[in-house]
Amino acid sequence: MKKTALAALALSFSAQFALAGVDFDGGKAFNLKDEITRQDISVPAPVADKAHRPAKEWTIMVFVNGKNNLEQFALKDMNEMEQVGSTDKVNIVTEVGRINGYDTSDGDWKTVRRYLVQKDADTAKITSPVVAEFPKVDMGDYKSVIDFVNWSKAAYPAKKYMLIIWNHGAGWIKSRALADKGISYDDETKNHIDTPQLGLILKGAGGVDVYGSDACLMQMAEVDYEIKDYVKFIVGSEETEPGDGYTYNTFLGPLAANPSMSPEELAKVAVNAYADHYQASGDGSTQSYVRTAAIPGFLDAANAFAYAITQAGEKDLAKKAMGAAQSYAYPENKDLYHFAQLVLAGTQNAEVKAKGEALMSYISGTLVGANRTTNSEGGWWGPVSYDNSHGIAVYLPGAAAPAAYADLAWAKYSNWDEFIAWLAQP
Repeated sequence: MKKTALAALALSFSAQFALAGVDFDGGKAFNLKDEITRQDISVPAPVADKAHRPAKEWTIMVFVNGKNNLEQFALKDMNEMEQVGSTDKVNIVTEVGRINGYDTSDGDWKTVRRYLVQKDADTAKITSPVVAEFPKVDMGDYKSVIDFVNWSKAAYPAKKYMLIIWNHGAGWIKSRALADKGISYDDETKNHIDTPQLGLILKGAGGVDVYGSDACLMQMAEVDYEIKDYVKFIVGSEETEPGDGYTYNTFLGPLAANPSMSPEELAKVAVNAYADHYQASGDGSTQSYVRTAAIPGFLDAANAFAYAITQAGEKDLAKKAMGAAQSYAYPENKDLYHFAQLVLAGTQNAEVKAKGEALMSYISGTLVGANRTTNSEGGWWGPVSYDNSHGIAVYLPGAAAPAAYADLAWAKYSNWDEFIAWLAQP
């Protein structure tokens, strides 16, 4: 979620949690083609003149769900994109939705529009051409994102693709009685995209080179593991984002100037543009990118560290470290590197020390390609420091994980859920 809307969003969670996601359990092998057929996902045919369109270097696809209290920022970010605009080498394509009750500027239209973003000098009005318009779209339905990405790839082909999902985000969260996780909350339909469905999006869209969450709390092991096979680099924030989110002109400007940049170079530009903006404004922030090729090794290193702690019986030490580790808007989200660092500071066990050092080294040297943090002297949360944020968070609730945690691929293929359960025991 964007930080300025955190409290308001919390009030709407209980209704959203009642909506069921895709069932990944039941003992049946998952088949994406069957799932797409069952869910009646519309995959558009290539446009008629695709053969006459030379593929550009990049197509940047931004799914802008402004159907909630972030609507004003949706319009602001569109105008930031228009400060750069599409070029002869770069397509910038968006799907933007609006809703009643929040913002009435720029004609107060209340549909869902697709744009090919073009450069202009008007920072208060969207002037890019509307290439498609729909009366209603459920922007909390993962199938809507698949449709948008497949349409974008067909209409605006490129050598490389980046997908950004823009809206509230919650990583993996735990409420008093319910548990859920997700991104892209649609106030009109009361629907949202959960973490397994985020994986379905990238599968159904054929993958992208870079995925970014312009949303809060999404740079977590639980989220990244779900999508690792369908993207090369993942950009996200461990903490909530300030309401302004990405600053699209400073992010897209370098790409327009150097369209031949690699996916990893673009991921780094996204991290730096974000951090530079909030450093200048004095806001606290976190942003990093993760190399997905390194995620299997990351799982192994996290498993080995957790196992070493359990074998050493250092439960009290782990609980103390968990309580002191860098946390975020949801206190059960912990920076994994800092947690390991605190365990190492107190352990007397050589194996725990060795596995913890290996995990920390892997996070900083292999998994996380760039990590930027900025601190704040005041503001919404008061003074904040993110010096102990190292680019990847993990769920450590200090109590038993809710049953829904088992739906995550991270829980299925790591022993982290067992480690959580061990820590929760007296």
